[in-house]
Amino acid sequence: MSEAGDAKGVFASAAKKVKMGKRVEKALKEKAAASSSQEATEEDANKAPEPYTCIGHFDADFTELCRRAGLPPTEIPPVVLRAKRPGTPPPPDPKAKDPTPPEEPVDVAEEEPKPKTYVTKEKYSYFKPNIQVEMEHEEKPATVTEIYIRGWKIDDMMVDIFRNCFPTIEKLNTINLWNVGLTDKTLRDLAAIFPQCPNLKNVSIEGNPIAEEPWACLIGDDSLIVNLSLRHNEITDRGASGIGAALSTVTTCNKNLISLNLSHNKFSDVGAEAVVKGLRMNRVLLCLSLASNKITDKGAVKFGELLSRFPLTHEEVVERRKLLSDKGSPDRGTGKSPPPSRRAESKDRPGSVRSGSHLDKGDKKRDKSSKKKDNKHEKKNEKEDAGKGNKTVVMMDSKKDKDEGAKGGTKKDDKWKKGSHSMGAKAVMAGGSRSSIVGLNTSRHGSRAETVNKTTKGKKTTSSKDKKGGAAPESESPDMVEAINPLLDSVESIDGQLWIPGNRSIINLNLSRNEIGEAGLKSLLLALQYQITLANLAPHPALKGLMRLSLGRNPIRADSEAYQKLQDLLLTRDPFYKPQAKSPDGEVQSLVG
Repeated sequence: MSEAGDAKGVFASAAKKVKMGKRVEKALKEKAAASSSQEATEEDANKAPEPYTCIGHFDADFTELCRRAGLPPTEIPPVVLRAKRPGTPPPPDPKAKDPTPPEEPVDVAEEEPKPKTYVTKEKYSYFKPNIQVEMEHEEKPATVTEIYIRGWKIDDMMVDIFRNCFPTIEKLNTINLWNVGLTDKTLRDLAAIFPQCPNLKNVSIEGNPIAEEPWACLIGDDSLIVNLSLRHNEITDRGASGIGAALSTVTTCNKNLISLNLSHNKFSDVGAEAVVKGLRMNRVLLCLSLASNKITDKGAVKFGELLSRFPLTHEEVVERRKLLSDKGSPDRGTGKSPPPSRRAESKDRPGSVRSGSHLDKGDKKRDKSSKKKDNKHEKKNEKEDAGKGNKTVVMMDSKKDKDEGAKGGTKKDDKWKKGSHSMGAKAVMAGGSRSSIVGLNTSRHGSRAETVNKTTKGKKTTSSKDKKGGAAPESESPDMVEAINPLLDSVESIDGQLWIPGNRSIINLNLSRNEIGEAGLKSLLLALQYQITLANLAPHPALKGLMRLSLGRNPIRADSEAYQKLQDLLLTRDPFYKPQAKSPDGEVQSLVG
């Protein structure tokens, strides 16, 4: 019995040891697993997360980037569709029969249906930050075209998020920021983002006064913005000076901005003069609004000089000479200097031989005698033309032009050429010199020979059908004029200064709600009259001149004679204006409708 009891005790102790060993092994395994998981979590924490690649869906990209930036889900601004006014239902057709039976009278006690002109929301949800968007197709998240942010601050973190989002939105064309608390840094960062958006054309930043006034960064050389609105930003003369320098200088010019709205700001005549200075060499801007500022007669007079004509400064004269020398001196054909082949055509000696003093004197005598003969010949032709009813004879500049005109010229081009030369003849009759005629006819494209060559190039482009005897297509339109530097425009010397025609590219100017009086009004009236006269003498296909001028709510008398004349001139400048026609009986009939 004792032996059996000992055996049982040994077996129990061995079993107990085995159980303890398993427990210890299990505990060690768990401890090792816990330590390995802790190490893995520490490695994951130390490892940088993979960068997020935007896919062009603004809602998904913006939300994911905000989450990665550490914003809690409740603080991420939602992306919502911008509310739109419901459309007007079409009027009922009186001829159509109503298939529905007449409605029974509704009990007044019953609850009326809610109107559909507004949408109810939770309390204070209207004041929570959100981003409103407009889309081409609401079911397609990649078709966001417009983004509106209103009433909440855009900080550096949000600008970094926009730096990743905005360039990937393919159809984004409008960004509207109102009262978003921009600073000098955040505005410059946004200005660096805008050129990366391929189709962004319209930018509106309003209600964001900034002490440094860095608004010129939005109108840089690489800016693609077409329409820019900077209303209610408390822009002073300092900010207006930067904007004027960004519009153009003697050597640089913004080539994309068409519309600029600077209304409801705080700059005076100094700022207006800076904007005028920026528009001297700018022929791209079409619409400018300076309403609700502090502009007086002094600023209005500066705008009158800009729109009529102005003298070139010393820097502009130097730059003009550089441009003319680079272009090959387009004034050579106007009689101001001899053509380059004059001496090469001389029979006495080739043009490559250097002349001595004796030969130069002989050449000068020949030139004088030839000039006298040419003058006599021109006077004789003028008398003959006057006897034939002031008919003008158009002479080709060379045999090549004559041959090319005979080969493929069209009646349309001939009429255009005759019209341009008859316009020059009218200028001569008015007392202008030959150089002024060429300046008018060239339309800032060099000499008349260059324009003839351009039209003949268009005539040469004929198809195989034309060679066989088919109808020749119309030549290239002469109205296609490239925008060039206004320093190359025709100039007029007055009292030792070079004067050029003013800015005729602006078609809409808003100066309402300022402090402009009678003196500024007269200056603007003279500028408009000058533009109309210049347009009649030298019509330009691209530079139409001022068509709309807003001067409402200025201290101007309603019965002012200058104001009435200005309104009458602007009425005829309206592109939708249709003059009244008189019937054979003498009664006035309206052409409208």
